[in-house]
Amino acid sequence: MTTPAAQPPRDRALGRGISTLIPQAATTSPAEQAAAVLTAMRSVPVRVGVLQAAAVLLEERVRATGDEAERAAAATTVAMLRSAIGQAG
Repeated sequence: MTTPAAQPPRDRALGRGISTLIPQAATTSPAEQAAAVLTAMRSVPVRVGVLQAAAVLLEERVRATGDEAERAAAATTVAMLRSAIGQAG
């Protein structure tokens, strides 16, 4: 009698897949890396509490940074997170 092979936990497999989608070039900015992750994660289920925590942290970043590009990227991400939270119910 044989037993089926153990399946790796989904989050580990998902993590390896996402890491291949994130630009790794030295010229890639953190904002570009974050955008790539957000694109890859668009259809991945995430707990609402995680989205809420991320939104709060990014809202603080919007207030604190003097970098306009960073502020715009963080504000856009906050809007996306708030939209996802609203859609979750």
